[in-house]
Parts: sequence; structure tokens; C-alpha cells
Amino acid sequence: MESRLVLAMALLRIFAGSLEVTAALLMLYLGRVESAFRINAWLGVIGPTIFLIVSSLGLAGMVGQVTALKIALLLGAVLLLLTAAQV
Repeated sequence: MESRLVLAMALLRIFAGSLEVTAALLMLYLGRVESAFRINAWLGVIGPTIFLIVSSLGLAGMVGQVTALKIALLLGAVLLLLTAAQV
């Protein structure tokens, strides 16, 4: 079970990295600031979403090993990061 979660987390990160590289190449191909800005905005939405999904998978895998207090603290930290990213 744990190896499946690690595999899923890694594959999501590989997907996110591939998306970032593809977006950068698309920015270069289009060569316009407006287009690059739009692409960057989409990456700004997708990045935190991937972060939340990967974090959720990690927390799901640690549920039996970590106390409820530590899980609550981790969730609080994720919420603080997301709040700070929106500023």
C-alpha cells in the first residue's frame, strides 16, 4: 500500500514537472508577453492543486503512524501555505 502511494505521489510530481517544462516551451514558442502571462496564470492555479493532492496522498499514507495532533498541525501548515500563496 505504501509503495503505491509513493508511486502516485512521484507520478503526480513528474506530471507537474512535465507540465511546467511544456508551459515554458510554449511560452518561448508563442513569444508574446500576454501569452506567457496567461500560461503562467494557469500554472499558478495548477501548482497548488498538485501540491494539495500530493500532500493529501502523503497524509493518507501516514494516518496510522502519526498522531491526530500532528496530522492537524500538518493540515494547518498546508492551509497557511495556501493562504500565503494567495496574497
